[in-house]
Formats: sequence, structure tokens, C-alpha cells
Amino acid sequence: MTGLLEGKVALVTGASSGIGRATALAFAREGARVVFSDVNAEGGEETVSMISKAGGEGIFVHADVSKAADVEAMGNKTIMVYGRLDCAFNNAGIAVGGGPIHEDSEENWNRIISINLKGVWLCMKYEIPQMLKQGEGAIVNTSSVAGLVGYAINPIYSASKHGIVGLTKSAALQYAKAGIRINVVCPGIILTPMVHDLSEDSELEKWALGHVPEGRLGKPEEVAAAVVWLCSDTTSYVTGAVIPVDGGSITGIT
Repeated sequence: MTGLLEGKVALVTGASSGIGRATALAFAREGARVVFSDVNAEGGEETVSMISKAGGEGIFVHADVSKAADVEAMGNKTIMVYGRLDCAFNNAGIAVGGGPIHEDSEENWNRIISINLKGVWLCMKYEIPQMLKQGEGAIVNTSSVAGLVGYAINPIYSASKHGIVGLTKSAALQYAKAGIRINVVCPGIILTPMVHDLSEDSELEKWALGHVPEGRLGKPEEVAAAVVWLCSDTTSYVTGAVIPVDGGSITGIT
């Protein structure tokens, strides 16, 4: 532990597994007290246990980021317990459904946009007022490489992730002079439970060998490291940045 976030309070959504859990653990290792949320309460309690065993401090709050009341309550709980909010990682998202636009459903559109895009907007809506009171703060949103290039398999997911990039850049401009830095990470294919549900690991590894310049899939801890860096004071002059964490997969043709 280097103490990059010593004394800070961090909030993480979608922290019951994968990138969210890895980032909550990384925040705690770097000295932050962590409030994290998910709709999966069992996974959330597992994350609490993991942080505690590692000597960190954190609490779990059950929250659905598509519901304003849940997000507001999550923010209020953070302030009630720790008195401030220094860092926020708005990471909760889903990658369900997909297929040709003319065959997809309005229900699928509403669900993906509500969680992935509206969820990030709601989180910032209720995080920023506290950061304005403090005169500083750092927010990192999770998009995807599918938010930077087209994604034929799931256009709705791609639209939601492109929206997060635009939302982040616009918010960064609005709050730069208020001392609030807002950036976005765009993971490639990372070995998480959500990715595993979409395809077998062997198929993903085979794909990576042919499409990722580094020749492998990413680890949740590698995305977490980027988020910690963006939330730390070492990046005090970085805002509105779009950071791919993808092994070079969208850099160009090899």
C-alpha cells in the first residue's frame, strides 16, 4: 500500500463482483474508507468481508442505480457515516440482450439505458452537490471500448456506453473550475463474471490472441489501478480524459 488515497472517502457502484469489487478493494488498500453498492446484497457482503480481512474499512449499501431514491439514499448514507465524499467510481452496468435493431425490444432499450446511462447521470447528480460543498472531488465513470467504436453484437449497449463518454466530457467542463475532476475509463474485455456469462473463457482467450495486441484478456485489478490513479492527487491536472484499458485492442490494425 502506498497510501494514494489516505484519509479519503470513496464510493463505488456495482461492487459485488468484477471491476467494482476490485476497485473497492484497491481504494481500501490505498487508505480510503469505502462505501459501495450493488443490487446483489450477497455479493456486497462478500466484498465487505474481503475488505475487512485485508485490514480496510468499508460498508455496503443496497442500491439500484436506475432509481433516484436509491442513489440519493446511497449518497446520504455516505455523508451520514463518513461526513464527506472525495472519490466516486460510477461503475454499475449491464450487458444483456443484443442483436439486430429491428428485432430488439423497447423493453431491452429502456433497461440498458436506464441502468448504464441514466444510472451514471443519477450518481453524478447526487455526488456533485457534496463535492461542491467541499470545493473538490474526483469522479470516474465506467464506459467501455464499445463506447468508442461500434459494437455490432449489441447496438443498445454501445449507445449507452457512448453516452457515458459524452456525459463525462460535458460534466468535466461544467465543474472544472469548481475543483471537481471527472474522467472515464473504457475497459476492453476483462475477465469478470459478466463477461464469463456472455462467453466461455476458452472462446474469449482464443479471441484475445487474434484481436488484442497484448494477446490476453484484462484483469479487474488492472482497471482498478487506472481508477485509483485518476482519483488520486497525482492526476490533479487530468479531467475530461477518456482512458481505454484494453491491451491496445482499439489502437489500430496489427
